[in-house]
Amino acid sequence: MADRVFVYIDHHDGQAVGSSWEAVAAALQVGGALSTGVTALVVGDGVRPLAEEAIAHGATQAIVQESVELKDFRPEPYANVVSAVLREQKPDVLLLPTTGRTRELAAMVAVDLEAGVTPDAEALEVVGGAVVATRPIYAGKLLTKETSRERRPQIVLVRTRVFPRPAPDPSRKGPVTTAAAAPGPAPSQVLGYKASEAGVSLTDAGVIVSGGRGVSNNGRLTPPAEITDEKQKEIWRAHQGFELIRQLAAALGAAVGASRAAVDAGYIPYANQVGQTGKVVSPDLYIACGISGAIQHLAGMRTSKTIIAINKDAEAPIFKVARFGVVGDLYDVVPPLTEAFKAKLGK
Repeated sequence: MADRVFVYIDHHDGQAVGSSWEAVAAALQVGGALSTGVTALVVGDGVRPLAEEAIAHGATQAIVQESVELKDFRPEPYANVVSAVLREQKPDVLLLPTTGRTRELAAMVAVDLEAGVTPDAEALEVVGGAVVATRPIYAGKLLTKETSRERRPQIVLVRTRVFPRPAPDPSRKGPVTTAAAAPGPAPSQVLGYKASEAGVSLTDAGVIVSGGRGVSNNGRLTPPAEITDEKQKEIWRAHQGFELIRQLAAALGAAVGASRAAVDAGYIPYANQVGQTGKVVSPDLYIACGISGAIQHLAGMRTSKTIIAINKDAEAPIFKVARFGVVGDLYDVVPPLTEAFKAKLGK
């Protein structure tokens, strides 16, 4: 008997992304409310072990589609397979973790099935047999509850680090069946991969240390004589400031983030940007250094469990969302803070 709740397992290079197990947790919650099991859907090449891993994390059963044509993620063939499986199985709900791949995949599947998509779900409940998702709107200033009562399946993208990952039980077993869906032609081609220089993944990090435009505000630093352009002097100072951010992050085993202002100023690559137009994160600890707290930045990190702000401006908006605040120059505060953490953590 087909389950009413499906969950898509996102993966790369043979490994499931951690947020996939968070999506399984969300699916188990919805499945419990609907009195149904959860079917994991895994698409790729050599992905049967991931299907078994999904069952160990709580899924009732799994459906896989394996093909050499699916070795690398390309949205067209993946969407063809997922759409075909959903047409055949007719589940009420499809949950997906939020990644760059799944955002594209969910949109294409929704077009194929004439269904709707709810992104960035922070909470889920079942009302009248339909899933109601709570998600932020207007750059995180408001929360809205959304549902789709007419279209099936309901497609919901679960925000990262909101649902706790279920503990795997290797003794759990369940049926794993193979889908008959064909990938179909794909106009795109994967030529290769390049490793990011950002270090610890922002979206998966439990601790993030971020820097903003304020990292360049240190007139005590004298740039080398060969740097005469004022903009280049500013960027040089900012690089020194971000070195302090990186040292603190290294002491905590944290990821390095940045505000859009810092990215736009050329201080740090876009891969580090947190905010409405960057990464949306929900770490256990978020340390904001020299970040004023524009609403676009808050939209990307306001769900952090604990926020610490370090800023010279006591009226900076970041202090309104911070659990702890330090009014001071990050150049004076961050180095001793880093040394204190190293001593405490034995590093």
